[in-house]
Amino acid sequence: MASPKTAWWVRHYTFTGTAVALVFLWFSLTPSLLPRGPLFQGLVSGGAGAFGYGLGVFAVWLVRYMGSKDSSPPAPRWAWIALVSIGAVGQILMIIYFHVWQDEVRDLNGVPRLGFWAHPACAVLSIVFLFVLVEIGQQVRRLVLFLARQLNRVAPPRVSAVVAVLLLLALTVALLNGVVVRVGMSTINKTFAAANDETDPEFAAPTSPLRSGGPQSLASWESLGHQGRVFVAAGPSVDEMSEFNGRRAVEPIRAYAGLHSAEGIKATAQLAAQELRRTGGLDRAVVAVATTTGTGWINEAEASALEYMYNGDTAIVSMQYSFLPSWLSFLVDKENARQAGQALFEAVDAMIREMPEARRPRLVVFGESLGSFGGEAPFLALNNLVARTDGALYSGPTFNNTIWTQLTRDRDEGSPMWLPIFDKGANVRFAARSDNLGRPAEVWGNPRVVYLQHASDPIAWWNPDLLFAEPDWLKEPRGYDLSGRMQWIPVVTFLQVSADMAVAVDVPDGHGHVYVKDVANAWAAILEPPGWTPQKTEKLRPLLSNDESA
Repeated sequence: MASPKTAWWVRHYTFTGTAVALVFLWFSLTPSLLPRGPLFQGLVSGGAGAFGYGLGVFAVWLVRYMGSKDSSPPAPRWAWIALVSIGAVGQILMIIYFHVWQDEVRDLNGVPRLGFWAHPACAVLSIVFLFVLVEIGQQVRRLVLFLARQLNRVAPPRVSAVVAVLLLLALTVALLNGVVVRVGMSTINKTFAAANDETDPEFAAPTSPLRSGGPQSLASWESLGHQGRVFVAAGPSVDEMSEFNGRRAVEPIRAYAGLHSAEGIKATAQLAAQELRRTGGLDRAVVAVATTTGTGWINEAEASALEYMYNGDTAIVSMQYSFLPSWLSFLVDKENARQAGQALFEAVDAMIREMPEARRPRLVVFGESLGSFGGEAPFLALNNLVARTDGALYSGPTFNNTIWTQLTRDRDEGSPMWLPIFDKGANVRFAARSDNLGRPAEVWGNPRVVYLQHASDPIAWWNPDLLFAEPDWLKEPRGYDLSGRMQWIPVVTFLQVSADMAVAVDVPDGHGHVYVKDVANAWAAILEPPGWTPQKTEKLRPLLSNDESA
């Protein structure tokens, strides 16, 4: 009598791999920093489950190989029934838990709650993505078996299996380092270079000689790049500032040099500095050196707030060092951000130092995200920063920021990592909301430095250390937009925060990686502009916006 045919599922998938996949999928549904939609969460959960499946399969193979066994006994039918039953119940319970913490996080971030059907949709999408990714892995497994069978003709089976895996790994690495990376980076470069060259009819070339790309400019309008053209063409008008301040404003200066404006970072920095001199920027009350993100983007709110406060008597100078988006630039040309930040500041600082001390403008620096990383580069330490500038504003810092890391590590005892106090707030303050700028109550000396950072900003808190070490921001009293349900889980928390980075700007201002209105309070506290009042700050806040993304 023929034995009953083994079920398709048992023939196609492994018991251990499926069990570990479910565990990883459930881990992906645990609380994190920011809200997620069903499609994105389904992709994250499917990817986590597929990783777990591969890990389970590898663990079984390794145990079998170490024991010199050709195969493992199949799991009995009752084990599969139990696993499927536990998996179904577990998935339902985890989706309910996902619903609970998502509602909490969405309330904390001021985001509408998901509808009822979004949660079962998330469960279904998780399973669909899991199956798709596992199937891709199965095809890779079949390729390994095919290679091993070919090698069996000339080598023992165990040797063939190892050689087949090594050959596939070597081929993969070779492809990634060679063809894939070369073609991929070439495609990425062409794509973003094309985006960099795009012109927007909404932002026309300036007719004022006080803007780069306009009449008498040393940099052509086309050479500024997309974000450079947006920055130069944007900002409050003279009439808007005059109405706001109740007295006639002057046109603010915006000097900028793009990737195509000069050859190399140092040459581009020198050109931007020369643009500053050409426009008469050194004669303004304030000169601000802005370090951009990868695409050449500048937080418009930070620039506009400064111009409103000084009624246009300002000059902002910046430069582009890449046309890749910030996250990609951080991975492949982070050093360019460092070099650009240093080269531009040194070029501008040298010009100001040549001036009689009584005629020198106030010199400030600012930058967001990767721009804050590059903006710190000329200084290395806080004492150097306050010695060489009249103030600094950095928003959404990264874990690679040298000064920020040192200040956070050496913060005053009792102050939390997400909102530290350093040296009793003598020169630097950290703020998640505008009212944090008065913390601590000690005297705030000059020059002043402000770091804007939200407890829910994954850009600020992502760090490889999350893999195996619980961060202080989860152990200490938490920020007001961070869920109390979030707990550190080795490896899982790192992956969760990594996923959060993809949706870091998909939340309202004041949460995640979105810094707009509070920059008005920050600049007012840093510079204390003549005649400026708290009432003016509140009047300015709703006028600020930041529609362009980094």
